[in-house]
Amino acid sequence: MLDILERIDADSNDIGLMVELFDTLRPPRATDGARATANVRTLCQLLRGNPAHALALHHYARKLLSSRRHASLYTEIGVLSNDGFFTELKRRIAYRILPPALGDDYLSDALDRVVYRRTDYLWIAAVPAADWLALLDVVNDAPAAPNLMLPGLLEAIRTLSYRVCAIGLEPTLTNFHTEMETYESPFMVQNFEVNAYLDHYQRMLGGEQAAPEDARHLLVMLDQCDAVVAKIRKKALSQGTSIALTYLLVTLTQSIDRLRKLLFLVDVSGELQAAPAEIQPVDAGHAPHQQEGPPSPRRGAAVGLALELIEAHNNKYMVRDLMRDNIDLLARNVTENASHTGEHYVADHRKELGGMFVSSAGAGLVIGFMALFKILMSYLRAAPLVEAFLFSMNYSLGFMFIHLLHFTVATKQPAMTASRIAAGLHSKDGRNIDLDSMAELCSKVIRTQNMAVLGNLATAIPTAWLIAMAWPLITGHHLVSPDKAMHLLHDIDPFHAPTLIYAAIAGVCLFVAGLISGYYDNKALYTRWAQRIAQLRGLRWLLGQERLNRLGVYMENNLGGLMGNFFFGILLGVMPLLGFLLGMPLDIRHVTFSSANFATAMVGLDHNVSWQLVATSVAGFLLIGTVNLLVSFGLALWVALRSRQVHFKHGWQLLKALGRRFRQGPVSFFFGSAAEEAEPQALADESKSNDKAHR
Repeated sequence: MLDILERIDADSNDIGLMVELFDTLRPPRATDGARATANVRTLCQLLRGNPAHALALHHYARKLLSSRRHASLYTEIGVLSNDGFFTELKRRIAYRILPPALGDDYLSDALDRVVYRRTDYLWIAAVPAADWLALLDVVNDAPAAPNLMLPGLLEAIRTLSYRVCAIGLEPTLTNFHTEMETYESPFMVQNFEVNAYLDHYQRMLGGEQAAPEDARHLLVMLDQCDAVVAKIRKKALSQGTSIALTYLLVTLTQSIDRLRKLLFLVDVSGELQAAPAEIQPVDAGHAPHQQEGPPSPRRGAAVGLALELIEAHNNKYMVRDLMRDNIDLLARNVTENASHTGEHYVADHRKELGGMFVSSAGAGLVIGFMALFKILMSYLRAAPLVEAFLFSMNYSLGFMFIHLLHFTVATKQPAMTASRIAAGLHSKDGRNIDLDSMAELCSKVIRTQNMAVLGNLATAIPTAWLIAMAWPLITGHHLVSPDKAMHLLHDIDPFHAPTLIYAAIAGVCLFVAGLISGYYDNKALYTRWAQRIAQLRGLRWLLGQERLNRLGVYMENNLGGLMGNFFFGILLGVMPLLGFLLGMPLDIRHVTFSSANFATAMVGLDHNVSWQLVATSVAGFLLIGTVNLLVSFGLALWVALRSRQVHFKHGWQLLKALGRRFRQGPVSFFFGSAAEEAEPQALADESKSNDKAHR
């Protein structure tokens, strides 16, 4: 370290020595904050002991700063570009493979040379702000000189203001939030205010006036911009969103936040105030031994911004960060639509449980015939691609038919009910959650799921059995041969075949189908499908305007369900082909189809099977159903919680609350109680009596 200080040339523009000096501060492990702090303090002591070295480093650093442009560092690092999501994604992937060329014109390129390791921000942040400020004080303990950072900060403020104005006037935003066209846009007004503020600032620097004016009004306009962004985000939850809209909102939020921080750094009037949370972490550790009086908030904010820039610089080509910033809102909208659908899959009392049983029994009846069609298609001995297409269409059209008839497939519920549970967790830190209410909701979800599974099995098994029994009367031979029957039973054997792994794969397909359903629900709302369909002149001539309006409303409300069922069928049908092409053990096992195949196999073997085989098969399709539900529910709940930024840490307490409910009444836990049946009726009677009294 001392050797590097002796070699520093105050008139040099070579950044190599600065890189070497920074390398001496870097600890062997990025997480070793103690070693990094010791290195910084050692450098500080060396500079205090030799003022000549401190003066040389001061002039050398000023030479590096004065020869480079600063504005791009503040406007680009940590702020998304205006190129759009997919362009930014391609750029990050390309630069991760082959980084861009570095020059000597921009300060951001100099930062790239100095903190070239992606983990540098970890140890830099671990060093207390007091030590960084002490080091800066030692280096700057020199004759007064012009502020080299100020021109770049002012240029960055103007650039960010224009960028906020341009993004705020994007048609994607204005068409979605039409109020901005009715009233004066705060994005335009803030640009007027920023330009006026900077013009006054320049006159102050020229000695024409004391200080800039109207600083507080500028903050008011930035707050109004934030309020518009919040309104658009809230509106998107009910009307849907798109990747383009989400990207613009993230870019706009980052630009406004950076603009506010830069304004706080350059303010001389004292009217601009930064949020305490933005500066407290770096200001709290400041040691005032270098200056009298309390520490300056602006110094702490400067260190905080420097740490933010370094972290953003180290992660500027990370695809994960781009996905995290942009996908959260989109995933929130997808799961929000799924949670609204999930409300219909939670039965509150026995009457609704009975309705769920009837609905799922209808689906089991249809699936019994779908299992028949799949067996017949397998007899065609078609090419693998053709067979996959036939299987996919059988699944897709069958599930869509079930949806059209308002029937329920039990395994389609978890992706919806998981979002419904996550919607009840509003606390961001997982605290202040009513565990009793959550346990009540979870118990309702469990009993509804069980009732749906029972409904599916109650009709799928008898339907498949009746079809298999009637088949010899129609064709003169069994639907399946004994070998085929044994093959069907082997497919649902949970002990001697990878059945449960295939059931987990089916659970993943169910989860993906739930996301697809939520995505298309969001898309239908965002693009106003009902209105667009109502404008189709050809269909208007064919159906009439009234029927066309009903069709548009139906498609807007059911597009997600139809497309989710369609793609779920595609996933189930294509998975075996994908496993064949990749040479991997990929297949699916679905509880309702497995139970139907069990009934078909029993008839094919003329019921001449051992009780052990029957027990194994029954356990097989029950375990398949359990794995289907657990995997799809777990993945859906994880995504729903992540999209809401909820960290739920009371899982054990929730399980104990569910256990208490089960011990208090096992029958009511699974099938509801008479008290729950009477409660809604009492509320309804009370509502009627209140209405009569009011009249």
